[in-house]
Amino acid sequence: MTSQKTIGFTYDLRADYLAMGFSQEDVAEFDTEATIDAISGTIESLGYKVDRVGNVRALCARLIKGDRWDMVFNICEGMKGRSREAQVPAVLEAFDIPYTFSDPLVCAVTLDKAVAKRLVREAGLRTPLFAVVSEVSDLRSVELRYPLFAKPIAEGTGRGIAQDSRIADADQLRRVCSRLLSELEEPVLVEEYLPGREFTVGVLGTGVHARAIGTMEVVMLPAAGGDVYSFETKERCEELVRYSRLPEGALRDAVHELAVRCYRTLGCRDGGRVDIRLDAEGFPSFMEVNPLPGLHPHHSDLPMIATQEGMAYRDLISAIVSGAVKRAGG
Repeated sequence: MTSQKTIGFTYDLRADYLAMGFSQEDVAEFDTEATIDAISGTIESLGYKVDRVGNVRALCARLIKGDRWDMVFNICEGMKGRSREAQVPAVLEAFDIPYTFSDPLVCAVTLDKAVAKRLVREAGLRTPLFAVVSEVSDLRSVELRYPLFAKPIAEGTGRGIAQDSRIADADQLRRVCSRLLSELEEPVLVEEYLPGREFTVGVLGTGVHARAIGTMEVVMLPAAGGDVYSFETKERCEELVRYSRLPEGALRDAVHELAVRCYRTLGCRDGGRVDIRLDAEGFPSFMEVNPLPGLHPHHSDLPMIATQEGMAYRDLISAIVSGAVKRAGG
């Protein structure tokens, strides 16, 4: 009789960091107990035993004790540095423990939006022209066409993005970059603004087996006070944002093709989400990729995309786990 395999579960719980004194915005990318319960329960329903480990420090403590797992389901975002999403994968590779989702290099490359865009552009794929502002004096060398868009180079969940992130002139660019540099202490990505429709694409698989499972259009409602998908709109998405399925057709085909090509170019594994917006000519253009997608069954984009395509949450988690198991030779 085959023994039941154990999957360790690494994650960042919002409540843990709030208890340490971090703010709600600091922990915006982290997960709630409801999300952890949903993922854990679903993995157990697939026939595995789940061992809840927690964040990277908890993982290190368990490894030092001698604990091991057949695989780790990893959704840790990390707290510090532009390579924070790479911390858990790097530790697991040091101990030769297989895990879900992307490897340390991919996690670091994709969190730094400028590095990801350079690789996508080098592959001949569309992405808006951009510049990196590490200090205010760098603005003197920015030669881009207005309107522009400014955002932190290594944040997610809309952190640092507000309605004034769409930049109309040099004075506004200086104000916004000064604020972001001061508040977040990291460089600012400044890119030419994409004026068209905005989409997020769910992708499953690895390498040649990667496939787009569906696309969701993101539209700001009038109550949002503008068309910027900001930190506030993401936190209050039920009242400020309308999500809708992009139907089959030429546009969906083009969006899916770009998303999968970017996903493969960047080396993402098992599952993720690619954000795309139409440029002034109506062509899909790469914005960024999330190789550690949110997995709340009802509020996170990837499960929402799966649901709208008729894919049950259990099947989504199963596809991620089975993909990782296959990569590990299981």
